[in-house]
Amino acid sequence: MFSIGEFAGLGRVSVRMLRHYDAIGLVRPAFVEPHSGYRFYTAAQLRQLNRVLALKDLGFSLHEVQTLIDEKLDPAQLRGMLRLRRVELETRMRQDTARLAQVDARLHMIESEGHMDTGDVILKSIPATRVVQLSGIAAGYDHPSSITENLSPLYPRLMQLMEEHGVAMTGAPLAWYEPAPSGPDDETIAVHAAFPIGEAEVGADTGMEVVTLPPIEHAATALHHGPMSEAFRTGQTIAAWIDAHGHRAAEPGFAREVYLDCPPGEFDKWVTEMQVPVRVS
Repeated sequence: MFSIGEFAGLGRVSVRMLRHYDAIGLVRPAFVEPHSGYRFYTAAQLRQLNRVLALKDLGFSLHEVQTLIDEKLDPAQLRGMLRLRRVELETRMRQDTARLAQVDARLHMIESEGHMDTGDVILKSIPATRVVQLSGIAAGYDHPSSITENLSPLYPRLMQLMEEHGVAMTGAPLAWYEPAPSGPDDETIAVHAAFPIGEAEVGADTGMEVVTLPPIEHAATALHHGPMSEAFRTGQTIAAWIDAHGHRAAEPGFAREVYLDCPPGEFDKWVTEMQVPVRVS
């Protein structure tokens, strides 16, 4: 099972939103610890969350989403409704390509229910990695456009600084995230763009931060093919694998993304390794 924070990260929603969904009966936790009140969820509940988010992304109100969920639509019925609303969105919002990519990915997950392939998930150890990085702040996991807008510009700037100061990269670029709240209800996250540099020397006033990412003894990893706007599909495959093998997401431990092949402008051809630290049972 996953804590509410872990489940929120895997489903790419905020903890606050999950609490709201619980309050209105849309997605209730599988278990609530009676003494602490802590909520826990299972990987199987990502299916229901997929439906809620897909309908919400397509413009349905939460009241309408609740009605549709209560009617227990089968995948074919839901697929028809999603396709119809998608045509409406394409007509009205041709420039909103990021949102449509999210809808397509959610739809794919719904169509794959019951036969999710977890065979491509590999458990392996990740060595400590010394990197230079630049960081930014994004609104939260439930704002993927904010993550992209704040993370993507960091890489060309970082490459420029590395070239100016003679620092060579020794591996593929990567990203990692961590909570950066300014208050109890703040879902803000820090986004870090990084390049491995091995033992290269880095001067003091370069504008780059030198960090050694700690080793991960056990990481559930899988390759994601396609744009990062659809990365939650691979994340949920990893979550299902973790749940099926009786493991737990590690605490503390923040997921990493390693960009193995990223042709400029050809996001459908991107290959990214997603790494989720786990505690093996």
